[in-house]
Amino acid sequence: MERPTPKDVERPVPEDKFIVSKTDLRGVITYANEVFIEVSGYTEEELIGKPHNIIRHPDMPRTAFKLLWDTIKSGREFWGYVKNMANDGSYYWVFAHVTPTFDSPGNITGYQSDRRPVMNRELLKNVIEPLYAKIRS
Repeated sequence: MERPTPKDVERPVPEDKFIVSKTDLRGVITYANEVFIEVSGYTEEELIGKPHNIIRHPDMPRTAFKLLWDTIKSGREFWGYVKNMANDGSYYWVFAHVTPTFDSPGNITGYQSDRRPVMNRELLKNVIEPLYAKIRS
């Protein structure tokens, strides 16, 4: 699947719902809820079985995802601001909570990400976006 060209158009994220996805240990999507499908603009068939980075926006610093992966692979939860890209190239900001899932002996079997809209837009515009731009440069 070809990656879309980024557009400077923001998509709304519902304030009263969570975007939920689950992945295997390699980050391949195994579950996508209806809100994820709707906001991302992909069909369920286009998401399931694909790497979660299908929605990675080029404005996101790679080091943010290294921190995310290092954190969840160690069994801890991760919270962070993430700019994602929809299938038409538009973007949407979320506040993500990513957690490992465990089997009964305590082994990590996959990951779950619950995402909500960014409510503090001032923090996003005045701190997060400039920080990410500085990290990318």
